[in-house]
Amino acid sequence: MSAILEHFRVLTAIPHCSEEADKLFEYLILFAQERGYAVQTDEAQNILITKGAPKLCLQAHYDMVCMGKAPEIKTYEEDGWLKAEESSLGADNGMAIAMMMVLMDEGVELEFLITAEEEIGLIGANALSFDLQSKMMLNLDSEDEAEVYIGCAGGVDIVATKPYARIEDNRPAYRVTVSGLSGGHSGVDIDKDIPNALKLLAGYLKDQKIGLVSIEGGERRNSIPVQASAIVKSDSLLQGKEKVTIEAIESSDPVLYAGDEIIDLMKGFSHGVQEMNETFKIPERSINLAIVSTKNGLCQIETSARAMSAEGLTQISGETLYFFESYGFDVEMVDKYPSWKPEVNSLTEEVSICMEEVFGESKMMAIHAGLECGVIAQKYPALKLASIGPTIRYPHSTREKVKIDSIKKTFDVLKRVITRVG
Repeated sequence: MSAILEHFRVLTAIPHCSEEADKLFEYLILFAQERGYAVQTDEAQNILITKGAPKLCLQAHYDMVCMGKAPEIKTYEEDGWLKAEESSLGADNGMAIAMMMVLMDEGVELEFLITAEEEIGLIGANALSFDLQSKMMLNLDSEDEAEVYIGCAGGVDIVATKPYARIEDNRPAYRVTVSGLSGGHSGVDIDKDIPNALKLLAGYLKDQKIGLVSIEGGERRNSIPVQASAIVKSDSLLQGKEKVTIEAIESSDPVLYAGDEIIDLMKGFSHGVQEMNETFKIPERSINLAIVSTKNGLCQIETSARAMSAEGLTQISGETLYFFESYGFDVEMVDKYPSWKPEVNSLTEEVSICMEEVFGESKMMAIHAGLECGVIAQKYPALKLASIGPTIRYPHSTREKVKIDSIKKTFDVLKRVITRVG
């Protein structure tokens, strides 16, 4: 247990935000080579680490969503949880990497597949071309103890753009800000009634007589927005309310012609869960209103849609395209990734046995988030797949935390699985 936490703390000191993880890439290669493992890399900076003739491959990603002060991460323990001071923690998926490092310290004969840029569209997984020796793969990116994941959502990011003309407006200017929200993962937390800063801002502005100069908000496509702000002009003295602050400012900038249309669109956007999956008691379809920007008169709106099936993803993406197009926006779908259809196989059954031995219970589950298993299953159709992980709460936010005793128990499960099938 102490070795896992020690390795994890080393990882937190090496910057590895998505698109800025080169130092950790180099560190992991050297770490494995120094322990006698063969290492392969590819153009996407995925890493395949191997020793012996393994039957089991462990899989995780090495980039993280950086929120708050990250990549400056200072960890602390509180009430049995490991947290970070004013930043995301990176337990997603750094805790899995730390477990792998302990296994490499022990010289265990396994394959370790460590992928790049998972958090910005499963880019590394989509570029995989390694020849794997293993017939089974255990993904370590799930976030609930005593659960074996056998399926996940697919998703697509939907980006809408429209130019707006500008007109002069000499009324007093105000900056309207929504901040201090809790945030969360746009998949696993989308059903937790977490406020969306963009929706709150639009709700406030909709009731005011204003001209919109600009609006900016949101942090990542895969996180629920924590902050948003707008510069507006109005003859009426604007008053703040809960979570909304008002500041009078000097501004000679013109307002956006028909800027009220942007506010109307944001307020009317159906953010959140669209349908529940009754089998697994998780969202079936959802969408996150993630980022809005109006730089240089071009309004750009970024969203993240998820669904537990290909049909569901087609439905929600089609509904979203229709919504944006009804406002005259150009729409593009990017970074699409497949769902992982739930399947019970010999690996999931073995993992479930080990889980029950350690936790006294085990549940087969699916997750409303994009695990790399969906992409990998398409690329390596003969692989048997399962996913586990320690309990992590509020990933992709400054509230991210990992349950400490869950780390130890999950690693115990992992060692038992290796003994049984590896």
